[in-house]
Amino acid sequence: MNYTQLYRSDNDLRTYLLVMDQGDEAVSEITAFAKANDVNAASLTAIGACTSATLAYFDSEKGEYINRRFIEQMEIASLIGDIADDDGQPALHAHIVLGRHDYSALAGHLVEIHVFPTMEIILTETPAHLRKRLDKATGLTLISPKDSTGAK
Repeated sequence: MNYTQLYRSDNDLRTYLLVMDQGDEAVSEITAFAKANDVNAASLTAIGACTSATLAYFDSEKGEYINRRFIEQMEIASLIGDIADDDGQPALHAHIVLGRHDYSALAGHLVEIHVFPTMEIILTETPAHLRKRLDKATGLTLISPKDSTGAK
């Protein structure tokens, strides 16, 4: 992965361009980048392509994610997500739409993705420090608006 800082605003928030290389596993790369650069509150978007992806769907009746891996060349038509603090560690939460060779689309919660030939990500810090907390009703760690107040 290569990256560059594109912009720093007056209130010291950073925007980065991250470019994944062939074969990179993007979820782990983005998470490692956030940890190394002390990014605990950000939004991100991306486009590119991949050779495989694991997507998840939350089954509310079972109270768990159901994962499925797709192994084929696909276009990353859209990826949108955020990074939030989960007990002191940056946690990536992203959803993705993938285009297949027959022009159909797959969509879901992104678990893992292997890049080919590239993936271009714009990551922008947010002014509030986003914090996740356990939601007892679902058993998931979700962003807590109450705990996410205040400047970074």
